[in-house]
Amino acid sequence: MIIQAGDRLVLREFAEDDWEALHAYSADERLCLFLNWGPNSEEDSKRFVQHAVDLQKDEPRTHFELAIASRESGEIVGNCSIRVTHPHHREGEMHVIVRRADWGKGYGSEGIAAMLDFGFSELYLHRIYSMVDPEDVATARVLEKNGLKREGHFREHKWIKEDWSDTLYYAVLDYEWEKLRESKKAAVTES
Repeated sequence: MIIQAGDRLVLREFAEDDWEALHAYSADERLCLFLNWGPNSEEDSKRFVQHAVDLQKDEPRTHFELAIASRESGEIVGNCSIRVTHPHHREGEMHVIVRRADWGKGYGSEGIAAMLDFGFSELYLHRIYSMVDPEDVATARVLEKNGLKREGHFREHKWIKEDWSDTLYYAVLDYEWEKLRESKKAAVTES
């Protein structure tokens, strides 16, 4: 099932046989450099995809682990997640990962935009946040391009891969995202 679609990408539910496509990039040591997991073994990738499939049965559904696929070819180019972290406060957390072969093509930005659209329009969230390693400058830049504002720098608050890690927090509010979407639509109309 397709959850959200952009110009070049679709966000869809994982199927059990997607583990190999996921593994092709989740085993990439360079891709996992700034992440709190990986590189994956085959078993790690199978377990992750099974978890994503299992989440599809949850009622009510508050956590989505989705494949990012090319609209044209159907090939998986990454994955993304959004989960409602505080239902009463209408807050959620989002992540987007694009395989290294597709870095620099704008897929990360398109995936983030699709996740924000889904989170605000379908999950009715008020605030969506994402966390990034301070050394991952490219991801921070893509978050900012999509209207997320840096809210904080937490120093050495997570023990990841045998070392203390800092985290930058970014967030956007529903009305900020709507305003950004409207300005982008107006810019396209004018050109």
